[in-house]
Amino acid sequence: MAGRAVVTGVGHYLPERIVPNSAFEETLDTTDEWIRSRSGIERRHFAAEGETTSDLAFHAARAALEDAGITADEIDAIILATSTADLTFPSAATMVQARLGMTHGFAFDVQAVCAGFVYALSNANALILSGQAKRVLVIGAETFSRIMDWTDRSTCVLFGDGAGALVLEAQEGEGSAQDRGILSVDLNSDGRYRDLLYVDGGVSTQSTGHLRMQGNQVFRHAVEKLAKTAETALDRAGLTSADVDWIVPHQANIRIIQGTAKKMGLSMEKVVVTVQDHGNTSAASIPLALSIGKGRGQIKPGDLVVTEAIGGGLAWGAVVLRW
Repeated sequence: MAGRAVVTGVGHYLPERIVPNSAFEETLDTTDEWIRSRSGIERRHFAAEGETTSDLAFHAARAALEDAGITADEIDAIILATSTADLTFPSAATMVQARLGMTHGFAFDVQAVCAGFVYALSNANALILSGQAKRVLVIGAETFSRIMDWTDRSTCVLFGDGAGALVLEAQEGEGSAQDRGILSVDLNSDGRYRDLLYVDGGVSTQSTGHLRMQGNQVFRHAVEKLAKTAETALDRAGLTSADVDWIVPHQANIRIIQGTAKKMGLSMEKVVVTVQDHGNTSAASIPLALSIGKGRGQIKPGDLVVTEAIGGGLAWGAVVLRW
Protein backbone atom coordinates (compact mmCIF):
# COMPACT_ATOMS: atom_id res chain seq x y z
CA MET A 1 0.00 0.00 0.00
CA ALA A 2 1.10 3.56 -0.67
CA GLY A 3 -0.21 6.98 0.29
CA ARG A 4 -1.58 9.12 -2.53
CA ALA A 5 -2.91 12.68 -2.77
CA VAL A 6 -6.24 12.25 -4.56
CA VAL A 7 -8.39 15.00 -6.13
CA THR A 8 -11.82 14.87 -4.46
CA GLY A 9 -13.21 18.24 -5.55
CA VAL A 10 -12.64 21.01 -8.09
CA GLY A 11 -14.12 24.45 -8.70
CA HIS A 12 -13.47 27.81 -10.33
CA TYR A 13 -14.58 31.42 -10.41
CA LEU A 14 -14.42 34.09 -13.09
CA PRO A 15 -15.13 37.81 -12.63
CA GLU A 16 -18.37 39.01 -14.26
CA ARG A 17 -16.78 41.45 -16.69
CA ILE A 18 -15.98 39.84 -20.05
CA VAL A 19 -13.66 41.78 -22.37
CA PRO A 20 -13.69 40.76 -26.05
CA ASN A 21 -10.68 41.36 -28.31
CA SER A 22 -12.58 44.12 -30.09
CA ALA A 23 -12.40 46.24 -26.91
CA PHE A 24 -8.66 46.75 -27.54
CA GLU A 25 -9.19 48.04 -31.10
CA GLU A 26 -10.24 51.46 -29.78
CA THR A 27 -7.02 52.16 -27.86
CA LEU A 28 -4.33 50.01 -29.53
CA ASP A 29 -3.04 49.31 -33.03
CA THR A 30 -4.46 45.80 -32.99
CA THR A 31 -7.45 43.78 -34.23
CA ASP A 32 -9.52 40.85 -33.09
CA GLU A 33 -8.09 38.81 -35.98
CA TRP A 34 -4.47 39.69 -35.04
CA ILE A 35 -4.97 38.63 -31.42
CA ARG A 36 -6.82 35.42 -32.36
CA SER A 37 -4.32 34.32 -34.99
CA ARG A 38 -1.30 34.79 -32.72
CA SER A 39 -2.68 33.59 -29.39
CA GLY A 40 -6.02 31.82 -29.90
CA ILE A 41 -7.56 34.23 -27.36
CA GLU A 42 -11.02 35.62 -28.12
CA ARG A 43 -12.04 37.09 -24.77
CA ARG A 44 -10.98 37.30 -21.14
CA HIS A 45 -12.44 38.28 -17.75
CA PHE A 46 -11.29 41.30 -15.74
CA ALA A 47 -11.88 41.77 -12.02
CA ALA A 48 -14.18 44.61 -11.03
CA GLU A 49 -12.84 47.68 -9.23
CA GLY A 50 -12.21 46.65 -5.64
CA GLU A 51 -12.37 42.92 -6.50
CA THR A 52 -9.11 41.30 -5.37
CA THR A 53 -7.20 38.07 -5.90
CA SER A 54 -8.35 36.71 -2.52
CA ASP A 55 -11.98 37.43 -3.51
CA LEU A 56 -11.64 35.31 -6.66
CA ALA A 57 -9.76 32.63 -4.70
CA PHE A 58 -12.45 32.47 -2.03
CA HIS A 59 -15.24 31.85 -4.56
CA ALA A 60 -13.21 29.13 -6.33
CA ALA A 61 -12.34 27.53 -2.98
CA ARG A 62 -15.98 27.43 -1.93
CA ALA A 63 -16.92 25.79 -5.24
CA ALA A 64 -14.21 23.13 -4.80
CA LEU A 65 -15.26 22.37 -1.22
CA GLU A 66 -18.87 22.04 -2.36
CA ASP A 67 -17.80 19.69 -5.16
CA ALA A 68 -15.88 17.58 -2.62
CA GLY A 69 -18.87 17.57 -0.28
CA ILE A 70 -16.88 18.88 2.68
CA THR A 71 -16.62 22.05 4.77
CA ALA A 72 -13.63 24.26 5.55
CA ASP A 73 -13.48 22.59 8.99
CA GLU A 74 -12.30 19.40 7.27
CA ILE A 75 -9.32 21.07 5.53
CA ASP A 76 -5.88 21.05 7.17
CA ALA A 77 -4.09 23.52 4.90
CA ILE A 78 -4.55 26.04 2.11
CA ILE A 79 -1.88 26.66 -0.53
CA LEU A 80 -2.61 29.57 -2.85
CA ALA A 81 -0.52 30.08 -6.00
CA THR A 82 -0.45 33.72 -7.09
CA SER A 83 1.84 36.49 -8.28
CA THR A 84 -0.79 39.17 -7.65
CA ALA A 85 -1.66 38.90 -3.95
CA ASP A 86 -3.88 41.63 -2.48
CA LEU A 87 -1.20 42.97 -0.12
CA THR A 88 2.55 42.63 0.35
CA PHE A 89 1.55 40.65 3.45
CA PRO A 90 -0.26 38.80 4.92
CA SER A 91 -0.66 36.07 2.31
CA ALA A 92 -3.82 35.90 0.24
CA ALA A 93 -4.15 32.30 1.49
CA THR A 94 -4.70 33.48 5.08
CA MET A 95 -7.38 35.90 3.83
CA VAL A 96 -9.19 32.99 2.15
CA GLN A 97 -8.75 30.94 5.35
CA ALA A 98 -10.49 33.69 7.37
CA ARG A 99 -13.34 34.11 4.88
CA LEU A 100 -13.97 30.36 4.86
CA GLY A 101 -14.26 30.50 8.67
CA MET A 102 -11.32 28.11 9.07
CA THR A 103 -9.66 28.80 12.43
CA HIS A 104 -7.26 25.84 12.53
CA GLY A 105 -4.49 24.50 10.28
CA PHE A 106 -2.26 26.72 8.17
CA ALA A 107 -2.27 28.69 4.93
CA PHE A 108 0.44 30.16 2.71
CA ASP A 109 1.06 31.54 -0.78
CA VAL A 110 3.36 30.09 -3.45
CA GLN A 111 4.88 32.32 -6.12
CA ALA A 112 6.14 30.73 -9.34
CA VAL A 113 4.15 32.91 -11.76
CA CYS A 114 2.40 30.82 -14.45
CA ALA A 115 3.96 27.62 -13.07
CA GLY A 116 2.60 28.47 -9.63
CA PHE A 117 -0.20 25.93 -9.57
CA VAL A 118 2.13 23.06 -10.49
CA TYR A 119 4.46 24.17 -7.67
CA ALA A 120 1.51 24.43 -5.26
CA LEU A 121 0.27 20.93 -6.19
CA SER A 122 3.76 19.58 -5.61
CA ASN A 123 3.87 21.17 -2.15
CA ALA A 124 0.39 19.88 -1.27
CA ASN A 125 1.38 16.38 -2.42
CA ALA A 126 4.51 16.48 -0.23
CA LEU A 127 2.50 17.64 2.82
CA ILE A 128 0.06 14.77 2.34
CA LEU A 129 2.71 12.10 1.69
CA SER A 130 4.70 13.21 4.77
CA GLY A 131 1.59 13.01 6.94
CA GLN A 132 1.57 16.73 7.77
CA ALA A 133 -1.88 17.20 6.27
CA LYS A 134 -4.77 14.92 5.34
CA ARG A 135 -6.70 17.37 3.17
CA VAL A 136 -5.23 20.38 1.36
CA LEU A 137 -7.11 23.06 -0.56
CA VAL A 138 -4.91 24.11 -3.51
CA ILE A 139 -5.87 27.35 -5.25
CA GLY A 140 -4.55 29.31 -8.22
CA ALA A 141 -5.84 32.90 -8.41
CA GLU A 142 -4.68 36.01 -10.26
CA THR A 143 -5.63 39.58 -11.13
CA PHE A 144 -3.07 40.17 -13.87
CA SER A 145 -5.19 43.05 -15.20
CA ARG A 146 -3.61 45.10 -12.37
CA ILE A 147 -0.05 44.75 -13.71
CA MET A 148 -0.67 45.36 -17.41
CA ASP A 149 0.86 48.18 -19.43
CA TRP A 150 -2.22 49.13 -21.47
CA THR A 151 -0.05 50.77 -24.14
CA ASP A 152 1.88 47.54 -24.86
CA ARG A 153 -0.14 45.63 -27.44
CA SER A 154 2.21 42.63 -27.29
CA THR A 155 1.28 41.83 -23.66
CA CYS A 156 -1.91 43.51 -22.45
CA VAL A 157 -4.18 41.57 -24.83
CA LEU A 158 -2.94 38.20 -23.57
CA PHE A 159 -3.87 38.11 -19.88
CA GLY A 160 -7.02 37.75 -17.82
CA ASP A 161 -8.22 37.31 -14.24
CA GLY A 162 -9.70 34.23 -12.59
CA ALA A 163 -9.31 31.48 -10.01
CA GLY A 164 -9.49 27.69 -9.77
CA ALA A 165 -9.18 25.31 -6.83
CA LEU A 166 -8.76 21.62 -6.01
CA VAL A 167 -9.23 19.58 -2.86
CA LEU A 168 -6.51 16.97 -2.38
CA GLU A 169 -7.07 14.19 0.14
CA ALA A 170 -4.81 11.46 1.54
CA GLN A 171 -5.95 8.02 0.37
CA GLU A 172 -4.31 4.63 0.22
CA GLY A 173 -3.23 3.26 -3.14
CA GLU A 174 -1.50 0.11 -4.34
CA GLY A 175 1.67 1.98 -5.23
CA SER A 176 1.11 1.40 -8.95
CA ALA A 177 0.47 3.75 -11.87
CA GLN A 178 -3.19 2.67 -11.75
CA ASP A 179 -3.71 4.44 -8.41
CA ARG A 180 -5.90 7.50 -8.25
CA GLY A 181 -4.11 10.70 -7.23
CA ILE A 182 -0.80 12.39 -7.93
CA LEU A 183 1.61 9.83 -9.41
CA SER A 184 4.64 12.03 -10.10
CA VAL A 185 5.97 15.58 -10.16
CA ASP A 186 8.78 17.34 -12.03
CA LEU A 187 9.83 20.90 -11.11
CA ASN A 188 12.48 23.10 -12.71
CA SER A 189 13.69 26.69 -12.78
CA ASP A 190 16.52 28.66 -14.35
CA GLY A 191 17.00 32.21 -13.08
CA ARG A 192 19.32 33.11 -15.95
CA TYR A 193 16.22 33.74 -18.07
CA ARG A 194 14.74 36.38 -15.77
CA ASP A 195 14.61 39.07 -18.45
CA LEU A 196 12.33 37.05 -20.74
CA LEU A 197 9.26 37.53 -18.52
CA TYR A 198 9.13 39.76 -15.45
CA VAL A 199 7.41 42.68 -13.74
CA ASP A 200 9.61 45.80 -13.62
CA GLY A 201 8.72 46.69 -10.04
CA GLY A 202 8.13 45.33 -6.56
CA VAL A 203 8.33 46.03 -2.84
CA SER A 204 12.11 46.18 -2.58
CA THR A 205 12.37 48.44 -5.64
CA GLN A 206 9.53 50.66 -4.34
CA SER A 207 7.23 50.50 -7.36
CA THR A 208 4.34 48.37 -8.54
CA GLY A 209 5.64 47.85 -12.08
CA HIS A 210 4.20 46.34 -15.23
CA LEU A 211 4.59 42.98 -16.91
CA ARG A 212 7.35 42.82 -19.54
CA MET A 213 7.83 39.90 -21.92
CA GLN A 214 10.02 38.85 -24.82
CA GLY A 215 7.27 36.80 -26.43
CA ASN A 216 9.30 35.06 -29.15
CA GLN A 217 11.95 33.95 -26.68
CA VAL A 218 9.36 32.67 -24.18
CA PHE A 219 7.65 30.74 -26.99
CA ARG A 220 10.94 29.13 -28.02
CA HIS A 221 11.65 27.92 -24.47
CA ALA A 222 8.04 26.95 -23.72
CA VAL A 223 7.39 24.17 -26.24
CA GLU A 224 10.70 22.40 -25.66
CA LYS A 225 10.65 22.70 -21.85
CA LEU A 226 6.95 21.80 -21.45
CA ALA A 227 7.20 18.64 -23.56
CA LYS A 228 10.36 17.59 -21.73
CA THR A 229 8.98 18.16 -18.19
CA ALA A 230 5.78 16.29 -19.08
CA GLU A 231 7.78 13.35 -20.45
CA THR A 232 10.08 13.34 -17.39
CA ALA A 233 7.08 13.27 -15.04
CA LEU A 234 5.45 10.46 -17.06
CA ASP A 235 8.69 8.48 -17.01
CA ARG A 236 8.87 8.86 -13.21
CA ALA A 237 5.39 7.37 -12.97
CA GLY A 238 6.38 4.49 -15.27
CA LEU A 239 4.09 5.78 -18.02
CA THR A 240 4.37 7.19 -21.54
CA SER A 241 2.45 9.64 -23.73
CA ALA A 242 0.39 6.69 -25.00
CA ASP A 243 -1.14 6.30 -21.51
CA VAL A 244 -2.35 9.92 -21.34
CA ASP A 245 -6.10 10.62 -21.49
CA TRP A 246 -5.83 14.40 -21.10
CA ILE A 247 -3.19 17.07 -21.17
CA VAL A 248 -4.39 20.07 -19.15
CA PRO A 249 -1.73 22.64 -19.98
CA HIS A 250 -1.15 26.15 -18.74
CA GLN A 251 -3.39 28.20 -21.04
CA ALA A 252 -1.03 30.88 -22.37
CA ASN A 253 -1.15 30.61 -26.13
CA ILE A 254 -2.84 28.12 -28.46
CA ARG A 255 0.32 27.77 -30.54
CA ILE A 256 2.38 26.75 -27.48
CA ILE A 257 -0.37 24.27 -26.51
CA GLN A 258 -0.45 22.81 -30.06
CA GLY A 259 3.36 22.70 -30.28
CA THR A 260 3.69 20.89 -26.95
CA ALA A 261 1.02 18.30 -27.85
CA LYS A 262 2.70 17.67 -31.21
CA LYS A 263 6.13 17.25 -29.58
CA MET A 264 4.57 14.72 -27.20
CA GLY A 265 2.95 12.89 -30.13
CA LEU A 266 -0.57 13.57 -28.86
CA SER A 267 -3.65 14.72 -30.76
CA MET A 268 -5.31 18.04 -29.83
CA GLU A 269 -8.42 15.93 -29.11
CA LYS A 270 -6.66 14.92 -25.88
CA VAL A 271 -6.01 18.51 -24.78
CA VAL A 272 -8.35 20.56 -22.60
CA VAL A 273 -8.35 24.06 -24.14
CA THR A 274 -9.89 27.12 -22.46
CA VAL A 275 -7.48 29.88 -23.60
CA GLN A 276 -10.02 31.27 -26.08
CA ASP A 277 -12.40 32.23 -23.25
CA HIS A 278 -10.03 33.28 -20.46
CA GLY A 279 -6.71 34.37 -21.93
CA ASN A 280 -3.63 33.69 -19.83
CA THR A 281 -4.72 33.62 -16.17
CA SER A 282 -1.24 32.62 -14.96
CA ALA A 283 -1.39 30.37 -11.86
CA ALA A 284 -5.20 30.13 -12.18
CA SER A 285 -5.20 28.63 -15.67
CA ILE A 286 -4.63 24.94 -14.89
CA PRO A 287 -7.19 24.61 -12.05
CA LEU A 288 -9.65 26.66 -14.13
CA ALA A 289 -9.15 24.29 -17.07
CA LEU A 290 -9.45 21.22 -14.79
CA SER A 291 -12.75 22.50 -13.39
CA ILE A 292 -14.14 23.37 -16.82
CA GLY A 293 -12.84 20.11 -18.32
CA LYS A 294 -14.66 18.15 -15.62
CA GLY A 295 -17.79 20.26 -16.09
CA ARG A 296 -17.77 19.62 -19.85
CA GLY A 297 -17.63 15.88 -19.20
CA GLN A 298 -14.13 15.58 -20.64
CA ILE A 299 -12.20 14.56 -17.50
CA LYS A 300 -13.69 11.47 -15.86
CA PRO A 301 -12.71 9.33 -12.83
CA GLY A 302 -9.77 7.08 -13.67
CA ASP A 303 -8.47 9.33 -16.47
CA LEU A 304 -4.72 9.95 -16.59
CA VAL A 305 -4.14 13.70 -16.61
CA VAL A 306 -0.89 15.58 -17.26
CA THR A 307 -0.67 19.24 -16.25
CA GLU A 308 2.32 21.32 -17.34
CA ALA A 309 3.20 25.00 -17.13
CA ILE A 310 6.01 27.50 -17.65
CA GLY A 311 6.27 31.03 -16.30
CA GLY A 312 8.62 33.82 -15.30
CA GLY A 313 11.78 32.72 -13.57
CA LEU A 314 11.91 30.85 -15.81
CA ALA A 315 10.05 28.28 -13.73
CA TRP A 316 8.38 25.21 -15.21
CA GLY A 317 7.10 21.78 -14.28
CA ALA A 318 4.54 19.03 -14.67
CA VAL A 319 2.29 16.87 -12.51
CA VAL A 320 0.93 13.47 -13.56
CA LEU A 321 -2.26 12.44 -11.76
CA ARG A 322 -5.06 9.96 -12.12
CA TRP A 323 -8.44 11.62 -11.68
